[in-house]
Amino acid sequence: MVSSLQLYSQFTFKINCTTKTRSNCCLKKLGSNGIRCEQIVENQRAIKVKNGKDSLEICRVVNGLWQTSGGWGKIDRDKAVDAMLSYADNGFTTFDMADIYGPAEDLYGIFINRVRRERPPEFLEQIKGLTKWVPPPVKMTSSVVRQSIDVSRKRMDVASLDMLQFHWWDYSNPGYLDALKHLTDLKEEGKIKTVALTNFDTERLQIILENGIPVVSNQVQHSIVDMRPQQKMAELCQHTGVKLITYGTVMGGLLSEKFLDTNLSIPFAGPPLNTPSLQKYKRMVDAWGGWGLFQALLKTLNQVATKHMVSIPTVAVRYILDQPSVAGSMVGVRLGLSEHIQDCKAVFSLTLDEDDFNNIEEVTKKGKDLLRVIGDCGDEYRRA
Repeated sequence: MVSSLQLYSQFTFKINCTTKTRSNCCLKKLGSNGIRCEQIVENQRAIKVKNGKDSLEICRVVNGLWQTSGGWGKIDRDKAVDAMLSYADNGFTTFDMADIYGPAEDLYGIFINRVRRERPPEFLEQIKGLTKWVPPPVKMTSSVVRQSIDVSRKRMDVASLDMLQFHWWDYSNPGYLDALKHLTDLKEEGKIKTVALTNFDTERLQIILENGIPVVSNQVQHSIVDMRPQQKMAELCQHTGVKLITYGTVMGGLLSEKFLDTNLSIPFAGPPLNTPSLQKYKRMVDAWGGWGLFQALLKTLNQVATKHMVSIPTVAVRYILDQPSVAGSMVGVRLGLSEHIQDCKAVFSLTLDEDDFNNIEEVTKKGKDLLRVIGDCGDEYRRA
């Protein structure tokens, strides 16, 4: 990995903050290729991510649709779309999905057509659909990229994707740069509004920016337990204006009252880990410090939540939204099976004070450094 000095030596930075609610951070690369990244915080509920002429305003609490892909319970299509409308009507107007999340893109297509029919045009303008492309390791030709993006456009029933977040499995294959250049071409054609990344590490984000590719954000795993993005990634993001969109922020539900005062070492004594996300993030807890330390964290979070008369998940999301370079945090939605609209609303009225941060960090500093255990952002997907 390159050092911080090496990482930034090719760039000059200009930061101009004029008010508390508006900040402009610009990056100019020395040489023939130039990049300008800018992020503007319009208010507490929404944020505009921007790179040069490309910009997109999203809700800071993002509806995550991984749960539609199976493993969380059977999704009824009509109930799911009704639930999506309910989230949007309550101000949660940004939806995150992927080509590999089962019917997620198709559900969005049905949903957006109902919005077109049943809501006014100004409401439709607020709706944002962020999708991901997770390609197999084939040669990234223009036709391969174009065909894949056309599939998502058709499934989501949109002329232009609001945001395309690109994932790449193997860094030893430099084809990710070819794919991103073709995606940039499609953006110029109007088929994509903004190009972004998912699960890229700091070193590769730097390389991508050096190649003049105007990404606006990187979606990464980030929670009170997993603070890796703040160790390297956020520093680069602060200097370049690239924003972070986070997932795993409530750890599939582990960061909740449901798992407070439970002992998972006793069979059937606690709530079952019966979803892919609970199983995934339980492994993260094990790598971080184990269930005992996690219980100490939950007790502290419960004290903070009780003090502010909110829930543990609300505290968990607010804590991450308050971290440097974080534009939005994902909260998974089990459409038609359960909802957490009130908890999400409370995120925007919650202000954590210095004592809250100190109390939480008093526990988290006892955990292991996951950057050393796992590696940088996204490395959990690339370990042998």
